[in-house]
Amino acid sequence: MNLLAEKIELAKRLLEVEDEHLLFQIKQLFENDGKDFWDDLPLDVQNGIERAKKQADEGKLISHDQAISKYAKYL
Repeated sequence: MNLLAEKIELAKRLLEVEDEHLLFQIKQLFENDGKDFWDDLPLDVQNGIERAKKQADEGKLISHDQAISKYAKYL
């Protein structure tokens, strides 16, 4: 399929969308235009994610159920 045909097919599908959340996501996609959200995250959040990835790589993980049971009293 050529580029014009792809655009027409996408336009048709977009006109059929009734889900407001999906439309918002599509709009965000166009507005971001391939921009990586990572650069917009605060440095402390980036550092926290990197630290968590390192811990996961080292096998320092607990299951969701374990976390919930441990911290349920704070929720």
